[in-house]
Amino acid sequence: MPYAYIAGPLFDEGERWWIEKVDATVVAAGYQTFLPHRDNPPKTTHNVETIFHNDVGGLDRCDLVVASLNGITTDDGTAWEIGYAIGIGKRVIGLHTDWRRRFDDEIVNLMIECSVETIVRSLDELTELLAR
Repeated sequence: MPYAYIAGPLFDEGERWWIEKVDATVVAAGYQTFLPHRDNPPKTTHNVETIFHNDVGGLDRCDLVVASLNGITTDDGTAWEIGYAIGIGKRVIGLHTDWRRRFDDEIVNLMIECSVETIVRSLDELTELLAR
């Protein structure tokens, strides 16, 4: 079964709700997933290095990264995960459902846009892409 790392901000209930919807969409498409806030212990001052290494291990093992890019700027942790993933040759799909834009000719920062294979604009588009 293919393995996907689900990346995105997780700082409030809404962000966690959204990334869990993304995860459910990827699971429904036939993937096993790594979801950082589900697959790590709760963060404390004593385990941040453990969480970092678990996340890197998830990226190392994955076949695909699906990254939520919503917001005026891409979450810095998500940007790092994207950069690491492409640096080790992983396939990365961006998901941007946010109507706000910082630039007239770009959906998100050009470094992110040029790093991802494609940017889909809805969960339905993500489902269609994963089915191919």
